[in-house]
Amino acid sequence: MGNPLRVLHAVVNMNRGGAETLIMNLYRNIDRTKVQFDFLTNRQGVFDEEIIEMGGKVHRIPYLTDIGHFKYVDALNGFFKQNSGYRIIHSHMDKMSGLVLRASKKHKIPHRIAHSHNTRSEGGKAARVYKWYAGTRIKQNATHLFACSNEAAQWLFSQDAQKARVLNNGIEPEKFLYTRECRNAVRKELNIEDNTFVMGHVGRFAPQKNHSFLIELFSEYHKINKRAVLLLAGDGVLRQEMEKKVQQLNLNSSVKFLGIRNDVQRLYQVFDVFVFPSLHEGLPVTLIEAQGTGLPCMISDTITKQADLGLNLVNFLPLDNKKNWLDKLQHYTQCMSKDRSIESNAFASRGFDIRETARQTQETYLLLGGGAR
Repeated sequence: MGNPLRVLHAVVNMNRGGAETLIMNLYRNIDRTKVQFDFLTNRQGVFDEEIIEMGGKVHRIPYLTDIGHFKYVDALNGFFKQNSGYRIIHSHMDKMSGLVLRASKKHKIPHRIAHSHNTRSEGGKAARVYKWYAGTRIKQNATHLFACSNEAAQWLFSQDAQKARVLNNGIEPEKFLYTRECRNAVRKELNIEDNTFVMGHVGRFAPQKNHSFLIELFSEYHKINKRAVLLLAGDGVLRQEMEKKVQQLNLNSSVKFLGIRNDVQRLYQVFDVFVFPSLHEGLPVTLIEAQGTGLPCMISDTITKQADLGLNLVNFLPLDNKKNWLDKLQHYTQCMSKDRSIESNAFASRGFDIRETARQTQETYLLLGGGAR
């Protein structure tokens, strides 16, 4: 058998974000004798070690914000000049993909995929203007367009959105199946009693995730239910600010900051409701995972309806009406012992089983790259 086809994935870093989780789920489920993943990154990530163990390479160049526009463009060109043997690059950097794909085209990488994972750029005005500029380079440099949802395709590709292929953010459903035993074990680890109502959230501490709203909502709910606890998994630039906010609201004993976890599938079992008030999203993997454990989800109505898998678990709520969120929380307080079983083929039948996503993606790569070599 020949060597596997090597696909280069462009990301800022391989930490536990939604896009990165999808990439790793794909990587673990493809046939790595036929397709291997390599990564062009800008910073160290928590998945780097696992990538290397699975046979992947992690390349690194400095990021734009560290060295400025011209040196970043030079670094991209220098990388592709030295690594021009790739036949496929798959860029997950939203609007910044324009610069990555332009450099890869210049160095004759034939198949160039732009993948949209969001519906809005982050950062201040200057950053968003720069990203807009970078995004205008996608159309003439991408050969294929992917997106996690229709809204994500519309945002990044505008009039070309119809040409984009929607790649579902699938999971391995059996890893998320709810069991009372797991719930009890993790609650014991976290010092949470069985009759305590747990609100939970998994996500980066970034403006997009709207933690400020979440903490204020919990503060209001805690006045009604003193036994309630809020668990926050993740890390990011706003974590210290949110810790300070919790302190100011005198909620230290009721809000737990859990940091980055490699066992989120166990955490979902502990939650009684998953609260996700993001300002914008592509299609969050965390929402798919939460539904995998039969967990009720309260999410902002800014999030794509494609995130609802039709399991009667997702409630879309407006961010300008906190009372609606409080009423729904009180409803879920009465349902703590609700059965959380999920039909066995729920995810496969809805296209969210990662093995099927991986099979289709592998087929696409092999078709483009001419098979294992």
